Amino acid sequence: MAGRGAVVVGGTRGIGLAVAELLAGQGAGVVVNGRDDAATKAAAERVSGVAHTGSPADADVADALIDTCVREFGRIDILVNCAGTAEPVGSSILNVSSAAFKELLDAHLLTAFETCRAAAPKMVAQGGGAIVNTSSFAFLGDYGGTGYPAGKGAVNGLTLAIAAELKEHGVRANVVCPGAKTRLSTGSDYEQHIAELNRRGLLDDVSMQGALDAAPPEYVAPTYGYLVSDKARDVTGRIFIAAGGFVGEFARPSPGFIGYRDHHASPPWTIDELHELIGGG
Repeated sequence: MAGRGAVVVGGTRGIGLAVAELLAGQGAGVVVNGRDDAATKAAAERVSGVAHTGSPADADVADALIDTCVREFGRIDILVNCAGTAEPVGSSILNVSSAAFKELLDAHLLTAFETCRAAAPKMVAQGGGAIVNTSSFAFLGDYGGTGYPAGKGAVNGLTLAIAAELKEHGVRANVVCPGAKTRLSTGSDYEQHIAELNRRGLLDDVSMQGALDAAPPEYVAPTYGYLVSDKARDVTGRIFIAAGGFVGEFARPSPGFIGYRDHHASPPWTIDELHELIGGG
């Protein structure tokens, strides 16, 4: 990756820092982004990179962040979005406020959108680039909350759309759903939350154990590194899982057949008929 310019959003700790260290170790010039100025500067120094503080959910910050990479390293070849924030303990559709929901969407979806919006035209102009956005198993809804799974699910859709739009321009976009021990997945509140999900039947015993005994971020970072490398030149529009020693993929959703009738020759389905098809097995 020598000569490549990279931006790692949320690169001050956890998975983002592990990714920044890996990219820098492979020779890329790395711009580290975070919202805490001291932590951002410390992480940038650690990887011999450049610090850029601020929230890229703000369009001006996102533009300046990508411009910093181009100014410092001449190009923007790699964009990795690792920023995230946990949903408050006990948050659900029964009690979440509109403000809290919007804050979670900003942290996940809007940050990914604004950085991709700022980087994509430059990647197209230079003839290629690689984007990796971070989602979560939580987009399935099994981990509780509303804003966090909604934001992560939207990141998946955004990334697939970007991959389709930019494929002809040589720009790739993929998603990683990581499982690693970070500040979001440690502590008594987190452990109690996972145990409660298991009690309610939302997480099976194997998933619970994996959530409570996750590997360090260094086990996740190589999947990001692979996806932004030339070795993955044909890989785009996919949603991967990287959790410790487990590497997997969420299959692309496709419609399944339940029933069909020709609207030219038949009336609409009745509610009873739909019940037979759907509810009645």
